[in-house]
Amino acid sequence: MHLRAGGGETVLRVEKVGLFGKEIVSDFDPTAEIVIAPGNCIDTLRALPDGIAKLIITSPPYNLGKTYEKATALDHYLEALNPIVNDLVRVLSDEGSLCWQVGNYVEKSEVFPLDVFYYPFFKKHGLKLRNRIIWHFEHGLHASKRFSGRYEVLLWFTKSDRYTYNLDSVRVPSKYPGKRYYKGQKIGQLSGNPLGKNPSDYWRIIERDWESALWEIPNVKCNHPEKTIHPCQFPIELVERCVLALTNENDWVLDPFSGVGSAMLAALRHERRAFGCEKEQNYVEAAKQRIADFYAGRLRYRPIDRPVYQPTGREKVSQMPLEWQQGRKDG
Repeated sequence: MHLRAGGGETVLRVEKVGLFGKEIVSDFDPTAEIVIAPGNCIDTLRALPDGIAKLIITSPPYNLGKTYEKATALDHYLEALNPIVNDLVRVLSDEGSLCWQVGNYVEKSEVFPLDVFYYPFFKKHGLKLRNRIIWHFEHGLHASKRFSGRYEVLLWFTKSDRYTYNLDSVRVPSKYPGKRYYKGQKIGQLSGNPLGKNPSDYWRIIERDWESALWEIPNVKCNHPEKTIHPCQFPIELVERCVLALTNENDWVLDPFSGVGSAMLAALRHERRAFGCEKEQNYVEAAKQRIADFYAGRLRYRPIDRPVYQPTGREKVSQMPLEWQQGRKDG
């Protein structure tokens, strides 16, 4: 299980060269803009002041036995996360949000939906669920004994009923912007909002994202421009939606399992302050390099409004193989 055990390392401060005067520091500083804390995240969290983070967003270890994790029983996994979550709730602002992005735990072809297990876990910590957001994507590993998994879940919790929510920052174009009220006191008046409508809680990969009011976010696989050494990386734009809606400029965005810094980059792109905790030194260095690349204008990044590529049918890989065509004729 990947719970950021270890620690004790010291990461040197990155030179300001290439960061346009900004600096990446390894310990919390209320005047800092970028912090990457190495080692065990629980040690880092315990040293943080109460209520500093407006948004805590992460994709936690999935307990799947990858090279950077150690598989363990699901109940023990949640139990071991409990002290981390205790401190996450403490450092979360009263007006803040916690977004927990998870998939499924699979054991002997049996699926355990982690969001189902996490809901009572966070409810016990006093958080309130605002949305269970479905992130649907078309590509991934193919299953052989069940249907292939093509979605993950983002659980959005708040600490109180008084939370930051900037809907106008994430509105999408209305399908029928000219629609009007047909009865009542507002009859004849436009019924929509000139800035667009509220996105749904179903973020789906389709041909045209921004024009169809659904949030299109491909997963980070081998051909994705953001792909790094991390085996389970989420896309920057997935976090950007939450950053824009749930924080204001200069707020702290915290990722306790920051990996190669995708959540930090989403925060920095929109003038927020970024805080990451990471155990693996190679991921720390990859995150630093990506941040330097961002400020230098060379970050490999998929823009938030770019539609997912659709094959034209002329590509060889999108055509029916001759062997399969022959098989159909023979059958």
